[in-house]
Amino acid sequence: MSGDENGAAPATAPGPQEPEQGREQGRDLKTTERITGVGRPGHGPGAVGVAEKANDFWPSAKRLAGRMRPERTRTALVVALTVVSVLITSIGPRILGHATDLVFSGLLASRLPVGLSQDEAVAQLRAEGDDSRADMIAAMDLVPGQGVDFGAVGQVLGWLLVLYVLAAVLAWLAGYLLNDVVQGTVRRLRGEVEGKIHRLPLDYFDRQSRGEILSRATNDIDNVASSLQQTLSQLLTALLSVFAVLAMMLWISPLLALIALVSVPLTMLVAAQVMKRSQKLFVSQWRQTGRLNSHIEEAFSGHTLVKVYGHQPASEVKFAEENDGLYQAAWSAQFVSGLIMPITMFIGNLTYVAVAVVGGLRVTSGALTLGEVQAFIQYTRQFNQPVSQVASMANLLQSGVASAERVFELLDAPEEDDGVSGELHARLGAGEGEVRFEDVSFSYDPDSSLISGLSLVARPGQTVAIVGPTGAGKTTLVNLVMRFYEVTGGRITLDGVDIASVARSDLRSRIGMVLQDTWLFRGTIAENIAFGRPDATREEILEAARATFVDRFVHSLPDGYETLIDEDGSNLSAGERQLVTIARAFLTDPELLILDEATSSVDTRTELLLQQAMSALRADRTSFVIAHRLSTIRDADVILVMEAGAIVEQGSHEELLAAGGAYARLAADQFAAAADPQE
Repeated sequence: MSGDENGAAPATAPGPQEPEQGREQGRDLKTTERITGVGRPGHGPGAVGVAEKANDFWPSAKRLAGRMRPERTRTALVVALTVVSVLITSIGPRILGHATDLVFSGLLASRLPVGLSQDEAVAQLRAEGDDSRADMIAAMDLVPGQGVDFGAVGQVLGWLLVLYVLAAVLAWLAGYLLNDVVQGTVRRLRGEVEGKIHRLPLDYFDRQSRGEILSRATNDIDNVASSLQQTLSQLLTALLSVFAVLAMMLWISPLLALIALVSVPLTMLVAAQVMKRSQKLFVSQWRQTGRLNSHIEEAFSGHTLVKVYGHQPASEVKFAEENDGLYQAAWSAQFVSGLIMPITMFIGNLTYVAVAVVGGLRVTSGALTLGEVQAFIQYTRQFNQPVSQVASMANLLQSGVASAERVFELLDAPEEDDGVSGELHARLGAGEGEVRFEDVSFSYDPDSSLISGLSLVARPGQTVAIVGPTGAGKTTLVNLVMRFYEVTGGRITLDGVDIASVARSDLRSRIGMVLQDTWLFRGTIAENIAFGRPDATREEILEAARATFVDRFVHSLPDGYETLIDEDGSNLSAGERQLVTIARAFLTDPELLILDEATSSVDTRTELLLQQAMSALRADRTSFVIAHRLSTIRDADVILVMEAGAIVEQGSHEELLAAGGAYARLAADQFAAAADPQE
């Protein structure tokens, strides 16, 4: 059965050379092409709709930060706690420098004669020609002959311990709140992506592989969460530390502060150049991750097909290519971004040496105390440390922003609107189900017309069967009724109301659809039947199951209607899965019914029973039935024969056979094939 005939959305927009064949190709063949990489250009994981050029880093980072706005109260508290913690930490070296001065001045004082004042001791040293020592003692507060005041030193160190403990507690509280902020932000982002996927039009999924979309909704969001969690706290602390430490450095010595600041523009210049290159590499890494995930997802989903056609070697080759591409992209991104930290550390070490040398000279001249130089050297380390931290976080931050950019591309994709055109906004009443196609035209590609000037009327309660060769536009016709795609000309009405003036949700709530491609979700059989009517009672579910013969096989299952269906429904046969989907449509009791080869997966005996159930299901409602087996539509009120997007014949089964046209040829081919013992 073709990809179009199972009701699936077209895989791509075909070109002028293949107006519909691009949508009518077999699902299995399409999967094989994407898995093995063999097929038409532009298909497969390599053709996913990922932007080839990355957006700028800062706009994406700013937009990601804006996602935290709902958490602004907690964010403000995090900033406040971090500010206090950083301020307390930045005072520490200054206090420790005071303790050093107490020890150093005590040692110098113990070597001076007892009984002299500080001024007398300085004058005596100058008279002896020891000006350097005299300058140092003049800058200190000491008593000649008195040793180290260990009580004062202990008191200073005690206060320092209290301050450090307080700073640690505040930092822990800030980290705790920040974790709440990040996880809340990512939770909302996941919710937005989930809601966005439901609002996207079908043609978006035509252009994107399923693995690529899953990669954005899972891997990229997880990477955003991980990056934010690991970088935000350190980044905030680093930025605040730079300003706090700079203020302390200027307070101690503007000259030494100027020497330390020389390294900042050089470090920023180097980091900016490296980040500019690495950002593109990180985007490439996550794009390649999406391609690899797309291949893996499709290979696992179609593993039976891969084995049947012997494409394991080709699939392995394709995997190796994508895996190697991811390796190269990830290696390049990590290597380039990893250059920032060693470069900044080298620049910082040069600054440290310069500060130590100049500071030592300032101590000997009495311009600074030893404790002040010691504190300044600590501040130099603290000043360079945030820069190195930012450098070390650059790869994580860039990786997270690159993933966020991919998520934002998904969120920015054009949505399917409410379906109401212009100023019209009609609502469907309790009509009879008359469907009219009035001079309808449609094309997936503007350069290639698929349906042109089609007109037909489906009377209330009629069963309209649609037959024709692959690529004729049968499924496209019912997709237009469902408004999965919009007509490019003419109009379609339901009970006299133009469906373009009706919200899609209102229109689709009146329609039930059963496809050849059965879809069941992980849950019980009863839950799958009640999918269209979650409020259905147990008795209504059982009634639908009995009417569609689901009840015949359910009792042979371990837990009856509470049997849990696997994710792909593998614990049910193809026919049993089809029966469940038919029961689902039966329970919704729609006004308009669309059956796309709904009985193709069941055996002949069950098909006869299902036709009886379908007759009851189609009673008093308009039905469109897409069929290849003509034996299933003998009782249809009207049979439409389509070729190349046009209705070439219409009438009852007997009328069309008697006409000897396209329908008669289709019937002759099928009956001949059925009679041939080779078939």
